[in-house]
Amino acid sequence: MTDLTSMTATDLVAGYAAGDFSPVEATRATLERAEAIQPHVNAFVRIDSESALEQARAAEARWHRGEPAGLVDGVPVTVKDILLLRGGPTFRGSWGISAAGPWDEDAPAVARLREHGAVFLGKTTTPEFGWKGVTDSPRHGATGNPYDPSRTPGGSSGGGAAAVVLGAGPLTLGTDGGGSVRIPASFSGLFALKPTYGRVPIYPASAFGTLAHVGPMTRDAADAALLMDVICGPDCRDWSQLAPVTGSFRDQLTGGAAGLRIAYSPDFGGRVTVDPQVAAAVRRAVDRLAELGARVTEVDPGFEDPVDAFHTLWFSGAARVTQGFTAEQREAMDPGLREVCEQGARYSALDYLAAVDVRMALGKTMGAFHETYDLLVTPTVPLTAFGKGIEVPEGSSCTRWTGWTPFSYPFNMTQQPASSVPCGLDDAGLPIGVQLVAARHADGLVLRASHALYGTGIADLPAPRLLSSLTPAGS
Repeated sequence: MTDLTSMTATDLVAGYAAGDFSPVEATRATLERAEAIQPHVNAFVRIDSESALEQARAAEARWHRGEPAGLVDGVPVTVKDILLLRGGPTFRGSWGISAAGPWDEDAPAVARLREHGAVFLGKTTTPEFGWKGVTDSPRHGATGNPYDPSRTPGGSSGGGAAAVVLGAGPLTLGTDGGGSVRIPASFSGLFALKPTYGRVPIYPASAFGTLAHVGPMTRDAADAALLMDVICGPDCRDWSQLAPVTGSFRDQLTGGAAGLRIAYSPDFGGRVTVDPQVAAAVRRAVDRLAELGARVTEVDPGFEDPVDAFHTLWFSGAARVTQGFTAEQREAMDPGLREVCEQGARYSALDYLAAVDVRMALGKTMGAFHETYDLLVTPTVPLTAFGKGIEVPEGSSCTRWTGWTPFSYPFNMTQQPASSVPCGLDDAGLPIGVQLVAARHADGLVLRASHALYGTGIADLPAPRLLSSLTPAGS
């Protein structure tokens, strides 16, 4: 019997077209899987079974007529509980958000998915306002890693990562303001793309401003290209969106890595301490790219750690989003978020503009760097997943989540596209990711090189042990 929960969105659509199975069958299987994994990993804030099946029946009728609504008609998807999904509340992990409606609006990416016939399974977990690189919140608790539920899946899009890896829908929408799709992709063993800022419209505007990107988390790069072809559609509510895409991201997957000029920076010039098993796995991924014909040079991009400027921008945004909270609401906040909000409120406008200056200088540096190199390749995260429910690793000297994510947040400041591709497991059976970064607007190149890596088999990780303990979906 075909396991519909293990299939990619691309395969599901092909199966619907061939009449091998239906959107209703796929949706029932993924809903069953979502319910089964929820007690183990807490991936969901809400599972909308009745609504999902209603959408699936409508999609099935369209396929029977030979009139699919779009590229993902009938494909089960999930949405991070930061993005608006009409028909239910978007809590953003916070007790400061009321459930009172009307909740009658979709975020732009959600609206494009709805137009293309996607089936919405529900909303996935996030830390409060997506503020940190792990997934736990006072309102919804901690989310577990699909490979070891006692550990974090990363964040802030950790719920969506767990859902995709464990078969609760092949596509999920995440947000990334400092690594929030790439970190969980690395920790949880799936693909993620942070597109060029503005490529995927966003509304309402993030409190974190132009640091925050909307992006896909999927089982492979081909599915991410498919999802990008859907969610990059224009939306008048986003004043900062880029011009419409010419052509298809799926068409840009071919071409491989031959001839690409790749800069490999294993540790940002010795500035970052990388776990030896992570370093070895990333080195193997780089070797695969070289075997495909890429021209690899080990070189550092040459910038100082912009963490202080990032904190000014990030913490100011956090302070802004909670500015209207009452004393009672502040007391119910994540203590770490409360701390950064207090710090952010102390920054002046001049402090903020000084951070913008650092950001512009960093963008200039990386713009010049990509005149010489097509891609920068680094570890996605310098370590593997640690215990859930904590912001920094046990025994770490880090004071905030940015201390252990030095490879991700700089490229939110520069607005560059960046992906994370699985490239192995450590000795504890925990996933490792390699990051591919390109110049602004070169999203297709990132997808193409990532797809080429998938073709080498390096991303073929064994299934999480948790799945073997679950009753097969549909049985």
